[in-house]
Amino acid sequence: MEVKPGYKQTEIGVIPEDWDFIQLKNCIDLKNGYAFESAYFSDRGEVLLTPGNFSRTGGLQFDSTNTKRYNGKFPKDSVLSYGDLLLVMTDLTPDCKLLGKPAIVETKEPLLHNQRIAKVVNNQRKAINGFLFYVFLSDHYLRYLKDRATGSTVRHTSLRIISSFRNALPPIKEQIAISKTLSDIDSLITSIEKQIEKKKLIKQGVMQELLTGKRRLPGFSGEWETKRLGDVSVVIMGQSPDSKYYNTDSKGIPLIQGNADIQNGKSVSRIWTKSITKECQKGAILITVRAPVGSVGISSSRACLGRGVCAVQPYSVNERYLYWQLKFSEDKWNESQQGSTFTSVNSNQIKDFCILCPTSFDEQAAIADVIEDIEIEIDLHIKQLNKQILLKQATMQELLTGRIRLV
Repeated sequence: MEVKPGYKQTEIGVIPEDWDFIQLKNCIDLKNGYAFESAYFSDRGEVLLTPGNFSRTGGLQFDSTNTKRYNGKFPKDSVLSYGDLLLVMTDLTPDCKLLGKPAIVETKEPLLHNQRIAKVVNNQRKAINGFLFYVFLSDHYLRYLKDRATGSTVRHTSLRIISSFRNALPPIKEQIAISKTLSDIDSLITSIEKQIEKKKLIKQGVMQELLTGKRRLPGFSGEWETKRLGDVSVVIMGQSPDSKYYNTDSKGIPLIQGNADIQNGKSVSRIWTKSITKECQKGAILITVRAPVGSVGISSSRACLGRGVCAVQPYSVNERYLYWQLKFSEDKWNESQQGSTFTSVNSNQIKDFCILCPTSFDEQAAIADVIEDIEIEIDLHIKQLNKQILLKQATMQELLTGRIRLV
């Protein structure tokens, strides 16, 4: 292949002539973390960084479920500093999508450098952490680590493997420009994510007020009634066909077996069946009847109902209102009157489930309209988010290989 002037051929493709193509060990050093004693793991003390704090998209995340603290003595050099660049070297996820992912410390609260986390020691000043962060998010680097990972259930990499990775390295001035451009896209992505979370909280608050009758929409009055689901709808319990008719070749119709076949409130076509037992039409309201019980979705197409779901066909309540009431009531299935959790429910329990309804069909429809308007806004933000994520991936590919020059 002819290489155009100003570029050169490397094993990762054509890169600018003034860029280096080097192993990481020739521009950075890597340091492993400290083996902290488990006897001092606590809910008090300094935050002890673990692989569970790393995000698949890069960065660190902390919540009540993944924050571990250490209440014992530790070496002074095991305390991380603001701006430190870290890499996770152990991955417990089934698809190995976390191994090697980077994070930059962006908190001034002390974090302890745990084992199986690599710290980038950038003494040679050939690369900046902001640029390396995006190198460590590149497909080329992540494939390199995954192909050389050890272990089956838990995957591991090492300082040696990371250090041996070869990559294109532009001059410092261009590294700064590249990291700034990609960081700006990340900031926009974060902003959109915050808008989505804000809208979701608004939607939850609106549902709490409108679906319980605490707030009435203008022009509506009158009493609300508590209705049994069996008194306002037909409940169709699922029945699984013989598994010999199952296939993944789109033969027959989709089979909805349970929660695994409902994603983001819609059914997905995961398994198909050529034998139809119980059937639902496109747009039918679905409720899971086996663990977890009570998850609600909409059928995306005509489908066969397996034993893990049922379909609800309303006849004396607005269908859209019923969907949002059932969606709002999902958590009610988590507890029975005895305080235990449901692992499954039968048709009588589904029919006996009670919902609150305004007597006016117009009010039911108006409530559904308000909630769905917010849902439309959320969907628009999600589309915008996905567009920016794709833009970032494409821009990273172009900038990290020098196909697009910023300087």
